[in-house]
Amino acid sequence: MFVGHEKDVEKIRFDGENIKSVIKQSLVGPKQGWDGYVMRIFEIENGGHTPRHSHPWPHINYVVAGKGTLYLSGKEYDVEAGSIAYIPNNTAHQFMANKKSNLKFICIVPEEGDK
Repeated sequence: MFVGHEKDVEKIRFDGENIKSVIKQSLVGPKQGWDGYVMRIFEIENGGHTPRHSHPWPHINYVVAGKGTLYLSGKEYDVEAGSIAYIPNNTAHQFMANKKSNLKFICIVPEEGDK
């Protein structure tokens, strides 16, 4: 069993050539007793983005705050608090925060996806 709070989980910031203003926290996974999966939360600061990429595992997402765009397999979708998405394995995707709003979303992946 595990009970905790987001404010107590380490924040890892990413900024680089293909990624801008992204903060990741791994909330629940094998260390907390959930073998095989990891629930993370990402916050993308206004105007920031994840890299456009694909990988061999699927993931699910739930937007908890803000507004932005999800690029998924050649199409762009507006997302906001309450939006959900399933991203199949080997599918190109990218999250982008609105220029006037941070975007915060939960992302659940198999354990190998949280490297």
